[in-house]
Amino acid sequence: MYKKQIKCQKLLCIVAIISCAIAFLYALGLMTDLYDALYSTMRNPYDLTETDVSGSILYYMMQDFNKALLRYSIALILLACLLFLTQTHVRRKYYIGNYVATGLYSVATVAYSVWAHTYIEGYKAAFLSQIDFEALRKHADMWKTAYVDSTFWFDAHYAVYAILLVVTVLLLLNLVWKIRLMKAEKRLIEAGKEAVA
Repeated sequence: MYKKQIKCQKLLCIVAIISCAIAFLYALGLMTDLYDALYSTMRNPYDLTETDVSGSILYYMMQDFNKALLRYSIALILLACLLFLTQTHVRRKYYIGNYVATGLYSVATVAYSVWAHTYIEGYKAAFLSQIDFEALRKHADMWKTAYVDSTFWFDAHYAVYAILLVVTVLLLLNLVWKIRLMKAEKRLIEAGKEAVA
């Protein structure tokens, strides 16, 4: 039973890093469409009221959030690496460091997902309600720039953060499984000692 559990925990630690890398790539791509469509509409980056498309200031409003999203996704990758530094992926028995690494990763991914979801949904609503899409289409036709009215990058966060949360739940279930196996092993050892005595 331990072999299956150790294989499972190793796989989960690898998947944890991959899911954090996906979150990082998502943070890199989030502003792509907005940059292509809205950046050129701003006539004067020093005076954001000068624009060909009302609402295009959203691109600038999202900059600080996007920087934070990138930084936090890098922090998640480092926390996932902590699972390997504490040898959570190969330990037959867990020690305090393994519990701490799993706990930190779990809390961080849940907090990150909730925080990011809240902001992304707010920016998506602003994109749909504040951007003058008719003016954006005219601007795109005139200057041969991208016209974007799709919310794909906003909506993609559902899949990205669902993956993060599923991996977190599986890591926690793995932790419970590990604790049960450790308790069962301890009982067997104690029973063996009593039989010898």
